[in-house]
Amino acid sequence: QVQLVESGGGLVQPGGSLRLSCAASGFTSDYYAIAWFRQVPGKEREGVSCMRVYEGSIFYSDSVKGRFTMSRDNAKNTAYLQMNSLRPEDTAQYYCAATEPFTNYDCWNPGDFSHWGQGTQVTVSS
Repeated sequence: QVQLVESGGGLVQPGGSLRLSCAASGFTSDYYAIAWFRQVPGKEREGVSCMRVYEGSIFYSDSVKGRFTMSRDNAKNTAYLQMNSLRPEDTAQYYCAATEPFTNYDCWNPGDFSHWGQGTQVTVSS
């Protein structure tokens, strides 16, 4: 059974940094994608970054490119989202998500991701 457990959210001032973690378990293959999404109440879930675990390619949305960095510790099976130069508009509930192995997906379509973490709140405010 696949499980994703997130941690690392919190309150930070504009310009500050946070690192989110997503510990994954239960996968029997590395042929899947893992991504970070965020959502503000009343708005659609937005893709932030996406990693093809099987090859290591990483993609970012234009809104976070150059400020956020996604990485993965293969030994710990944990993905990270390092968020720098945070802005008030980055305030949201952040979720990590993973596709089912060996399925087609669009990195920016939350409907293509079968497995989700519980979410962690990030608030950027002075």
